[in-house]
Formats: sequence, structure tokens, C-alpha cells
Amino acid sequence: MRLSAAFAVVAALAASTTLAAPAPKNKYVKPNRLLARPLPAGFDAHVAVNQYATTDFKSSSVHETPTVKAPRKNVWAGLTNAEAASVVAFLHNQTALNLTAAADAGSWDNIITTLDLVPPNKTDTVAYLSGNASEPARYAYATIMFNAFEEPYLEDYLVGPLPINEKSTASPYSFHTTAGSSRIRNFDADEDLTSEFFAAEAAKCDDIIEDLLGANSSQYDLWGIDPVWHEGDRVVSWVGFWGRPTSVFDGQTLLPQGLYLRFDITGRDPSKWKFLGWLHNYKLYETSADFRDAWEKGLVEKTTRNAGMNETWIGTDRRGPELPYDNRPPPIQIAPGGQRFAVDEEENYVAWMDFTFYWSFRRDTGIRLWNIKYKGNKIIHELGLNEALAHYAGNDPVQSGTTYLDTYYGFGPYAFELISGFDCPSHALYLNTTFHSNEISTTHRRSLCIFEQDAGFPMQRHTNGQYASATRNTQLVIRSVSTVGNYDYTFSVVYMLDGSISTEVMASGYIQSAYYAANGDYGYKIHDGLSGSMHDHVLNFKLDADILGTSNTVGFHTIEPKTVKYDWSPVERNTMHLVRSELQNEDNATLHWAENARSMVLIYNKDEKNKYGEERAWRLMPHIGGAGMYSTIQNSTNAGPALNFAKAPLFVTKHKDSEFNSAHPNSAYSPFTPIIDFDKYLDGEDLVQEDLVLWFNLGMHHVPHTGDLGNTQHSTAHAGMIFSPHNYDDFAPSQQSSQMVRINYNASTGDAFVEDVLTFGGKSASGMFNLTAAQPNYYAYEGDSNMRKFPYSPEDPYDDTAAIV
Repeated sequence: MRLSAAFAVVAALAASTTLAAPAPKNKYVKPNRLLARPLPAGFDAHVAVNQYATTDFKSSSVHETPTVKAPRKNVWAGLTNAEAASVVAFLHNQTALNLTAAADAGSWDNIITTLDLVPPNKTDTVAYLSGNASEPARYAYATIMFNAFEEPYLEDYLVGPLPINEKSTASPYSFHTTAGSSRIRNFDADEDLTSEFFAAEAAKCDDIIEDLLGANSSQYDLWGIDPVWHEGDRVVSWVGFWGRPTSVFDGQTLLPQGLYLRFDITGRDPSKWKFLGWLHNYKLYETSADFRDAWEKGLVEKTTRNAGMNETWIGTDRRGPELPYDNRPPPIQIAPGGQRFAVDEEENYVAWMDFTFYWSFRRDTGIRLWNIKYKGNKIIHELGLNEALAHYAGNDPVQSGTTYLDTYYGFGPYAFELISGFDCPSHALYLNTTFHSNEISTTHRRSLCIFEQDAGFPMQRHTNGQYASATRNTQLVIRSVSTVGNYDYTFSVVYMLDGSISTEVMASGYIQSAYYAANGDYGYKIHDGLSGSMHDHVLNFKLDADILGTSNTVGFHTIEPKTVKYDWSPVERNTMHLVRSELQNEDNATLHWAENARSMVLIYNKDEKNKYGEERAWRLMPHIGGAGMYSTIQNSTNAGPALNFAKAPLFVTKHKDSEFNSAHPNSAYSPFTPIIDFDKYLDGEDLVQEDLVLWFNLGMHHVPHTGDLGNTQHSTAHAGMIFSPHNYDDFAPSQQSSQMVRINYNASTGDAFVEDVLTFGGKSASGMFNLTAAQPNYYAYEGDSNMRKFPYSPEDPYDDTAAIV
């Protein structure tokens, strides 16, 4: 799914804005954290919203926007531009690091690659938020690529406290690791030279390539496996030929040519690298001489070429017969009463109905939510993505050898501007996100949105012979979209009136396809020379729950069949009953969802019960599509223990400040010696009435079919997990909503007629709505804003919109 510039052989293509440029293998050419905009201080959000809700809503009226002031500073907010610049300058002053400015660096220079905030330890933030401690000190971490060595490596450095002062230091950062160090070898540091080496070897057989593929090697791109393989002490790479789209559509991953090359790229001396053979039509030729000999004898069969020249099938534009009436304007969502939620944009703090929360945006994982409160009580300390796996399979070495760990590339760098009216309603609040990489801070404008939506069905409804009742199902959504290589991931957190919170991910974009030859066991033939390449998506999320305190227990309420002899029955009866159990320790904390969905997973404080004696719990359950899935491949020959977070659908661990992530983005450099091995978190600790963290997986088993051309559809590539109150409230929380109706009627005569309509203070929109004003202006799409950090010139940003791939 990711195009890697390590295997791109034509620099001009990579620079083009109209062709399919492969994503750089060096993930640090990328972008993110939010750009806060000032908002006037207001009064309490709930008071503001309630006052606002009693207004007589006229569509033609202008309504004030509810305001809120965050009760505390957002201690998770990402580095500011000034902070990032000061950290870069400070590191350049540490002469022992021997740093070169990123803009001037070559392949043998040490460079700063990424910067981000080190989120403060939970133990410190809990004390701060409760008013029992001062604000935690701010620290940055910087990833430095040390290339000025025969054995190059990367390492994280802790820098701070911030702002930089005489007490600030920079030292290797190992606290959030299981390996004891964040240092990891880079086995592909000379990707520019390896690309030249690949191209030069391919060109030696240009006459064969032109005969088989219709053009010589310079007309194709070469890229392949990710990560590189380790065969004993050798570093091996396979690359394949990929066609170049000749239009704006970047569907290069739909154009494999079925011709592959194998190389030994061990070490940093190109004179010692070796070419190891060709693969074509599932036949291996160990030398170019063998390949040429077979070709000259007519033994190399010509196969169907996947061409992109003037081909509409790789495009995303409308084609085929127009659907009936489809040219008429479709239904749209509007907000006739204006915004009904409050945001403190300086602190990235949101209040909606009974919920409040903070948010931040990270280079590696994108959007992250903090300190989520419901009815004034904290329920979640932290919620967000930790890692995303895409593990491929196929009969050729490129598909078989591809296992993407997407935080390596980062979700923040590719959270581009959203399409108003499509990604989010035009009435949404759009915000910016910013990340710091290669000594540049890049801001993606309008790349995060917050909005209310109608779910399209009521939250509750009931009808009998005397009345009909229903409550509107209004939800608050916070959303971003990241285009990582050829795939687009839409991330949403949805808040609901019954107290539920849904975490959802949808996938679209271009599939990474395979060549069709002998690939029938790994996918469907979906075009003339094309096979869908089967793969697993596994996206791991962290949910640090604090239900009525940090002393929590995970319980299982399981529905089991049972045969019972009741005192009142002369015979035994076959029935079912509820069996209650609890998770005791981490030895049994690798969990699978029960067959037939018969077990409820609850988290609660055993000391907090409702007035009926039941634990006031929250339930975690699969909600949509591929929720609760995990990796089919349990012992990956590509990525080894770096994938241990994906071995089951759900894990529970005791919280430790050191166990912040389930994975590390740099583990992709050497996945068999990962910086974080998630298995090591499961070390037998007690889980009863402890501070607990739930790690759940979303995703999809994807076997692409013809409906994935041109792009994968969101309908089935959609997964979600829901977190819902369970015996927590005394009654259904949605009954607090004014947006409900009860229609009383009398059917005694056989002719039903309405006697009364109750609306409970909820207002309906009236008057005229200016639909023209609500239409997005697509010509206002802005792109990125960039600012150099070394040297730092805040008054001199420059335009350099990053490529999506």
C-alpha cells in the first residue's frame, strides 16, 4: 500500500505533481500538531448550550456560537512552532551529535528527522487536573538519524524542560521502550544509491524488458518490499516493475508488471552489493545470463501488461451510464440553528451535551483525545491510535514481502485538507493540524473537523394504540483523514446521546494490487493482468479507562446455556443464565471476543455500585464491520515481534507510565529487534482494582474485488468499537434531550386522529435557509503552510505543498 522512494528510479517522477510519485522510504520527509486559533473566553459550556437551546430558531437568524473556557491548560498540546525551533537550535548546539542542517544533508550526515511532544506521564497529569500538583514540565523528543557511521542507526532524544533554558538537557530517551533503548539499526540508509544500483542492473536487460513490457526500464518505476529482508547476515531486497500513470490519477499500485529483481544490499559499500536474479511469470532466473538465454530461446512467455496510458479504469472520475435522477441535488446536512457545541480553540477543548474532552494531534498517530468526561466524571484518560498494520500475501516476493507499519510513515504528515461537504458537512468547524519533520513545521489547513450529525434513525422510538414517541439521534463527530501512500484512512470519534463513544476507521484510496500470474490462491483476478492482493489491516487503539477513579476491574458477563429444574416445574427446562467472572491478571489478558457475541466485556470500579447494587460499568463491544479482528499471520516472516500488538483483538494491561505505546514507528527499520515488543507488557501483573488500559484492534481482512476499482469503497471497509455506559445511569440518558416528540392519538373509533403533540421544549427550524451560502467553495482549497526551523524565520513561511504519496 505504500510506495517507497527507495525503489523509485526516476527522480523527475517523484518531483511531479501530476504523476504517481512513490512515497519516500525515509519517513521523515513528512508532516503534525494543531494550530490553535484564539476564541473569546466565554461562560460555562453547559449553561451556554442550554441558553442557546431555548432560542426560537429561525433559519434566517444569526445565532451566537456557544463558548467554553477549558478548566485547565491542555498539557498534551503539541509543540508550538517556536518550541520546535528552539529544540532544533539547541540540538545543533550539542556538538557531540555532529548534526547537519536537514536541508544540506547527504546520506552520510546526522540529521534531526522528527520532533514531537513527550506526553506528560499520567501520574503527573492526574494530580495536575485534580488541582493537587502544578502543571507538568514540557519535554520534546527528537528522533535523530545517525548516518555518519558504517552501521547507521536512529535514536530518540529527550529534550527539555521547555522552554529551552540553562537547565535544559538532551539525552537518549529510552523510558517508553521494552528494548531498554530507542536505538535501532537502519539497514537501508543509502536508498538513493540502492535505487541507482537497481536501475543500472535492470537497464542491462533493456532489450528483453522492451520486448516483454513494451518499453525499456527507464519508462517504469522500481520499488518493492517493505521492510527489507534479513537472510542470515545478509540484507536482501526485492523490487518489481510498476507502470507510470500518464494522467493526474496516481493509481500506480494498480499497474504491476509481473517482473521482479532480487538484490543483496548488505553494508554501505556499493561495490559489494550483488544482483541475485530475475523473476518473471513465476519463473526464477538466478542470473541475467540465464534470463537472456531463456529469452533468446523463446522460453520467456509474454504476459498481459498492465498499462496506464490513457486508461480510464485507474481513474476516480464518473463513468458508465448516469444513474436515474442522480444529477439532482442530493440530501445534505445543515445546521439551521448554528453550532451547538463549544470549543476553546486555544486549548483544544470541546464541550457537547454531557461530554467534555481535550484533543491533540501527533505526527505518528494523528488525532488523540484526552481527559474525556461524562456528566462531569472522568471516564477515559486517553483514546487514540497506536499503530496500523497492513500485512500482504501473494505468490510473488513483493506482495509476500510487504508488511507496512504505518506509524513509520506517520498519520499526521498526511492529514491533508478535508473536502467540505464530502468528508465533513459544510457547517462543520474546520481546524488546522501541524507536525514537525526534517527541521520544517508543516501546517495542514482545515484538516480536522468537528460537527453534529443526524444518525438517520431515532435514538429510541415506540408506538402503541395511543401514542407514538421518538428521540432524535444527534451525534458529535471529530474527524480527520490521512492519506498514507495509496490508502486513505478516515478516523472518527463519535459521541452519542446515550453516553456511548464510538471509535471508527474507514479505508478507501487505491489498493496495492498484484500481478495475476499464478496468484489465484491469494486473490481474485480483477482486470486483464491484475489480481487483487489479499491483506489484513489491523489498527491498534489505546483506551485508558478511568471509571469512577483509577481502581478498575474488567468483568465478563456471559450468557450460557443451562438446564434447570425449577421448584415450580415438574420437568427440567433448557434455558440460559448470566455467568459473572473477572479478569485476574495479565497472564490471561490476551482476549478474544466470545463466540456468538455471548460475553459482555465490562470495566468498572468494584466499590462504585448503583442504588440497585450493580456495578456502574462501561461496556466495550465491536460496533461496525471488522471490529475486533486481528492478524491472520501470527508469526510474520516479514515483521516478527514488531507485530505482537496485532495477535489478538483485545488486550488488558496494568497502566504504567513507561508503557505508553503498543509499538514504536522506528521498529519498522529492524522489526525483529523492535524498540517496543508488546508481548513484554503482559508480564503477569494483577488486574483487579488497578489502573487499567485496554488495547483493541479494528480493521478488515481485505481480498480486493472488482468493486475496489478505481478506489476501495467505505461501505465495507469500515470498522468501529463502541464504549457505552452499562448500569451507570439511573435511566436512559437520551431522555434528557429536548429533541423528542410524543404524538398522542385516539384510535377508539377506528379512525386514528391526533389529540396532542408534545415537543418538550425542543425547537424545529423554520423560515428560509440559504442553501447557496452553505455550499463549499472548492476553489478555496488551500494546501499546506511550511516554516523552516533551522534557521528559524517565523515571518518567512514558504509554499511547498507536500505530495500525498
